[in-house]
Amino acid sequence: MRLDPRVSQALIKALLWTLTGFTLLILIVIIVNISVEGLPRVSLGFLTQEPHDMGRSGGIFSTVVATAYITLLAIAVATPLGVGTAIYLTEYTRESWMTRLIRFGAECLAGVPSIILGLFGFVLFVLKLGFGWSVLSGGLTLAIMVLPIIIRTSEEAIKAVPEDYRVVCSSLGLSKWQTITHIVLPSALPGITTGVMLSVGRSLGETAVLLFTAGAALRTPVSLFDSGRTMAVHFYILAREGLSMPNAYGTAAVLMFSILFINLAAYGLMQRLMRRFS
Repeated sequence: MRLDPRVSQALIKALLWTLTGFTLLILIVIIVNISVEGLPRVSLGFLTQEPHDMGRSGGIFSTVVATAYITLLAIAVATPLGVGTAIYLTEYTRESWMTRLIRFGAECLAGVPSIILGLFGFVLFVLKLGFGWSVLSGGLTLAIMVLPIIIRTSEEAIKAVPEDYRVVCSSLGLSKWQTITHIVLPSALPGITTGVMLSVGRSLGETAVLLFTAGAALRTPVSLFDSGRTMAVHFYILAREGLSMPNAYGTAAVLMFSILFINLAAYGLMQRLMRRFS
């Protein structure tokens, strides 16, 4: 029995709407639960005070600073490497076994469990290079973790730039590098920016990598070689040890809304850049 095309179309549409609604429902439940449990604990004092008694009391100021340091370092290292790799793959090479090998390596790196990357960072940066449990070790390991995201998003954004732009620039006598810096990259900037912002969100919520590399010291880091506990690690330790569930939920609320804000900012910035360069 063959269904009428209009009936099958309506059924497929209803199924897709159901799946989409179920996904949104999961997100809403998580946000509501964390908000109800955590927002009553969040205050100006909670954000500006140092944690005391292993996190049972006080605030989360040192964890906020450590999170900002490690995330900014990771993005500062991964962005030029990722965008540079994407430019090389799309503009300076033809499709060959080498480009396929690089893409395969990036995809494999994206699939490596974070706990394995944490162990790798521990062996390389903490032990072999002698950085110890520090902001530097954590930031460099996080940079390796988010590098595939930036490479793939940047590569797709650059590929989306019409080939006619390059042809016109070549006919006007512009060099390849001038074409890339003045035409291709500005046109691809919305996609590249989105990839970078998503990498920031991924870095904020990472735990396993930083447990092995950045350590869990509660003091505020003042240099790259100081150990620091990020908000995600702080929440994990408080919840696992049962030290203070109100503080754990408060930390989770701050972390969750930070990630939501970054994702919304990435979307808004992408739309703004698309309107500007369209």
